[in-house]
Amino acid sequence: MTKRENKKQTFVYTLLVQVGRKDQDGLPKKASGAGILCYASGIDEAEAVRETVALLKQADMAPLDVTGYGTLEERLASGHDVPQEEQDLMQRAKDENAVVVAQVTPFFGDFDASEIIQ
Repeated sequence: MTKRENKKQTFVYTLLVQVGRKDQDGLPKKASGAGILCYASGIDEAEAVRETVALLKQADMAPLDVTGYGTLEERLASGHDVPQEEQDLMQRAKDENAVVVAQVTPFFGDFDASEIIQ
């Protein structure tokens, strides 16, 4: 009798995390916070969000809000333009079962974080 691994299928989710300020967060002095674009693997979006928030807290960031944009397939179906470079980062997140931080955009004054995702 052979052992079979019981692996749950994982997906990669595009998440935009808005962070506030915290000592040692590495953001520019005059920034009021930042938008962080991440690709996170998980069996569902809730797990991907939990893992991403935990990672950012461990990195001395102060997560305030997370917006999920779905999987690659969901984004393409919604009409998002997803360049190959982004798709490669998503594949890396899946292959490594990890959170990949793709972009950090500091906020100065009023800023619409949704501008980060096209």
